[in-house]
Amino acid sequence: MMKRIQTISLFSGCGGSDFAIKQLGHHIVWANDIDEVACQTYKDNIGPVIEQGDIQDFDFADFPDADFLVGCYPCQGFTQGGRRKTGDSINFLYQQFDRVLRAVLPRAFAVENVNGMLYGENRKLLHNQLYRYRMAGYRVKWQVLDAQDYGVAQQRRRIFIVGIRSDISFQYTFPKPLYGSETGRRPLSQKEVLAGMPQWPEGDFNDEPFHWYYLSRRRRHDWDEPCPCIVGHWRHVPLHPMSPPLKRIHTDKWVFARKGPARRLSYRECAALQGFPKNFRWERGTVRERFQLIGNAVPPPLFKAVVSNLGDLW
Repeated sequence: MMKRIQTISLFSGCGGSDFAIKQLGHHIVWANDIDEVACQTYKDNIGPVIEQGDIQDFDFADFPDADFLVGCYPCQGFTQGGRRKTGDSINFLYQQFDRVLRAVLPRAFAVENVNGMLYGENRKLLHNQLYRYRMAGYRVKWQVLDAQDYGVAQQRRRIFIVGIRSDISFQYTFPKPLYGSETGRRPLSQKEVLAGMPQWPEGDFNDEPFHWYYLSRRRRHDWDEPCPCIVGHWRHVPLHPMSPPLKRIHTDKWVFARKGPARRLSYRECAALQGFPKNFRWERGTVRERFQLIGNAVPPPLFKAVVSNLGDLW
């Protein structure tokens, strides 16, 4: 019988990464998130192993032995759609990940974050993370992957950092795309994922008017395309493909090409387009909070692809 990989998960959120690694046979021995609703949702779907609290308040004695460490630390300061303040303390939570890494010294680790950290001043923060993890004793690789290439009906580019402890000879390589032009297989479409879901799920989506900022981007893709990136703010999630097409007026202005009913995606549709199964339970918090949990999560199929390539390490 194959050994179950003892895994610690930090900044676990509602459990997108942990749902994926449980499918691969990992045994999550400890998980943590600061958000109460995220922890409740995690317990509903992954299990009771998560502890709520600020990771800074836990010390070395709290962390069990583990083979693998995963973490998706918050990214508001890195995101292209966020505040982008490089001095924000939230940008330095990777230092807490590094602290746990040095305390536990797992065989490997994997990190996910927005690819906004590749640009401008954020690049220094990326380099600092890589430096810290290498100084902790790991061979580190990073790469930007797009979720639509790995079985997710969504255009979502994210950076992944994977480290292997230096005393282990295993060489990690990132997964090759499963969909896209290189493979001859079209990415999953919204039509395939949203089939059978209610057309107008009253109360499950934000029905505010479409303000100017919302229509400064192309928020709608056709049925046969993956959707735009699912974000954590319910006002800014993409349009459902049943909405009329958008027509570009100039760089930062789009208008509907014709009249007709239009709405944003519901939180259940966002979850499906993130790659969560339809039986994943979203029963905690407000509808607005559910959007935030879903938009901030790692698409499980994407994280599963990244971790699958560690198979021979175990």
